[in-house]
Amino acid sequence: MSAAKGIVLDANILIRAALGKRVRNIIMKYEESVRFYAPDSCLRDAEKYAANISKHRALDPELGLAVLKQLGALVEQVDHNLYNDHEPAARSRIDLRDPDDWPVVAVALLLNLPIWTEDQDFFGSGIATWTTDRVELYLA
Repeated sequence: MSAAKGIVLDANILIRAALGKRVRNIIMKYEESVRFYAPDSCLRDAEKYAANISKHRALDPELGLAVLKQLGALVEQVDHNLYNDHEPAARSRIDLRDPDDWPVVAVALLLNLPIWTEDQDFFGSGIATWTTDRVELYLA
């Protein structure tokens, strides 16, 4: 795949892809022209929260986990060893809002890419952010 564009996904986007159709359909629509990335920690969080949300909604948690596994072929997992050097810069941008989100910011800094999120904590971090209702403007 030779993609000209890329974007970093946070955990809430991965969860939406696992439990809904809209995000998953967008990822599948652009898989040939866009590279999707997520820190390894987001994939672990998505697995945990997707299972919990599925149980809460009386859905089969195995189905959401299976979708996440399929998405693993479309979303490149960035190992923490690659983005750890960016932790101080990432924390300086996000710690006041949500310090747990620093890996997403670190990957965005590492790859010089925007973030796809619904989490307002990323807004004002100095990194371009896209929400699901607007992300196709960037991806297209």
